[in-house]
Amino acid sequence: MKLLIVEDEPELVSALQEDLQARGYQVFTASDGMAAVELARSEQPDLILLDLMLPVLDGYRVLKLLKSDERFRAIPILVITARADEEDWALALECGADGCLTKPLKRDTLYQQIQARIGKGNGHDYGKEASPPA
Repeated sequence: MKLLIVEDEPELVSALQEDLQARGYQVFTASDGMAAVELARSEQPDLILLDLMLPVLDGYRVLKLLKSDERFRAIPILVITARADEEDWALALECGADGCLTKPLKRDTLYQQIQARIGKGNGHDYGKEASPPA
């Protein structure tokens, strides 16, 4: 399974990439929105982890571009963001996000969300949905 991590914090990218590769995923990374769109088009990932605050194109624009294209509409996109208010989550979901997770990421929750959408590893499908803050 292929994952695309779109994040401009190198430390977070490195940690996520290492953890996800250890779990058997093939991981691609992009640090800006334009590179994310190009990688999504060339690599056809099974799932995208997408930060909202990115250089060049922000995460909202990336969501709109990918979800408006028939070829990429079915790729699950989990937004990872430090912006945890309900309006940001609602806008991300409106733009096509399949779920939202707040930084700092809880790794168990992240892995459950990935498994719920594409599976991998031990065969468990947790089926838990991320929900906006109350």
